[in-house]
Amino acid sequence: MERGVFFCGWKAVTDRKSLSENQEPKSGRVYTMYHGTHLSNAKTIINEGFEPSKTGMLGRGVYVSRNIKKAKCYPLNTDKNDKVVFKLKVRVGKVKKIDCDNHELQKSWHENGYDCAWVPPHSNISSIKSGREEDCVWDPKRITVIDVACCVDDAKRKELRRMIRSKLKTEGCSLCHVNASDSHDIERCWECQEDICPFQSKHVCKGRKFREGDM
Repeated sequence: MERGVFFCGWKAVTDRKSLSENQEPKSGRVYTMYHGTHLSNAKTIINEGFEPSKTGMLGRGVYVSRNIKKAKCYPLNTDKNDKVVFKLKVRVGKVKKIDCDNHELQKSWHENGYDCAWVPPHSNISSIKSGREEDCVWDPKRITVIDVACCVDDAKRKELRRMIRSKLKTEGCSLCHVNASDSHDIERCWECQEDICPFQSKHVCKGRKFREGDM
């Protein structure tokens, strides 16, 4: 007896395990992080990307954290109504752990071949009073804003989220909407011949029905 099968394709399942704050980030991985900034800077960051700090505890770079409570503290001495915390996707590249004062690579990690510096929680760096995890990313192109994590002004939050969605749709892959800086090849589906991307979460063929005996 013949039975029609109406589905051909795949559906991907996301691994929802997250890296805890005290786990060292692995080189080459992508992690969710956060960044707190002035609300007045939010639109520029979404449209043009981050401007790296020229100075700081870890030298030049964009300062982010996997700990949202850390990001909520910034900018320092700023009213919460004037702050926004972005949720980010960060491709960390090659990571260097900096865990003590006067570390020999504290401000020269990038010159020594690293893309990101990581300060673990409760490190021996005296300037971090909170004891919370911190990261510094050299190249802002490794960072993609994917959402607004915190914003007191509801109208502003909705506006910023619309901008982020539009930016991701415009600059990302038209099929999977992953940031265009990530390398991926567009192929043809072996059945329906539509363009597909290996990073798509789901693809359903619109081609012919399969029947038992075709395989």
